[in-house]
Amino acid sequence: MLGSSSTTVKNLPLKKRLCFLLKLVCFVSSVLIFCEFLIYYVVIFQCRWPDVKGGAHISEKETSASLLKAIILADTHLLGEIKGHWLDKLRREWQMERSFQTALWLLQPDIVFILGDVFDEGKWSSPQAWADDVRRFGKMFRHSDFTELVVIAGNHDIGFHYEMTTYKVNRFEKLFNFTSGKLITRKGINFVLVNSVAMEGDGCAVCRTSEAKLVALSHKLNCSQQKPNHSNKRCSDVEKLPASEPILLQHYPLYRKSDAECTGEDSAPPEEKNILFKEKYDVLSQEASLKHSVAFVLLICMKKKKKKKKKKKKKSPVLGIRATWV
Repeated sequence: MLGSSSTTVKNLPLKKRLCFLLKLVCFVSSVLIFCEFLIYYVVIFQCRWPDVKGGAHISEKETSASLLKAIILADTHLLGEIKGHWLDKLRREWQMERSFQTALWLLQPDIVFILGDVFDEGKWSSPQAWADDVRRFGKMFRHSDFTELVVIAGNHDIGFHYEMTTYKVNRFEKLFNFTSGKLITRKGINFVLVNSVAMEGDGCAVCRTSEAKLVALSHKLNCSQQKPNHSNKRCSDVEKLPASEPILLQHYPLYRKSDAECTGEDSAPPEEKNILFKEKYDVLSQEASLKHSVAFVLLICMKKKKKKKKKKKKKSPVLGIRATWV
């Protein structure tokens, strides 16, 4: 059968053979262009920011201007020189680059968060390998000045707790301008960036520094919740922040037994929801989670008490976060 097909093609006039080859090239090219380029636009074009409406006296333009559009990513795991095969890296990085760049172009977010494990081998990569990984990351996740990129450390970036060193932490922080316990405020929303690898609670040097920063930050946030006429000497010299509950951003989740209570599109499959998590590996330990979050519990409780005392008023314009997935 194959021989007869070859004979048929050979017997065709030169003009028809060229026409056949041209059609074949056009077909293959069209498939490649669609599957490797246009498909990202087709899929991400279906994503929409949630509709958030302000009060009756607030225009749609004012409501849109007051909202923060954020994309949250995690675990990009750029392959390194040890485990990463060149063909695997080429394929994965092309897909991530096209997804990210298409999302930026179509959705135009104000800010993008990457919650750790940016690199796969950052925990043991040499300075040369680190420089190459950084170069590839910069190419894939390039962005305009209108979009801010915030990156948080994960265990594959600086090592698990027992592998983490000051050198690795400083190398990551210098690259991404990241500091554990750092607070950034965008459009009235407070984000607290945390190096969750350092939340082990064992008193290591990096842990002590991170915990001290969180305690200082919680004091500043709590002072910001108090009324202007409230007399508190401890808050007299503290910089006031927008009065919004802080949003903790970190790589390791706080402690939970399993995903049994998690719902939504990205929740675990039913057969995996009741699998117990391992402390200090899948999630932070119970002790570390309690210590990590207790400083911010007071802030939330204070907020709730104030709401109970207040009389009902007309709703003010909603100030929230819009999120989507790539």
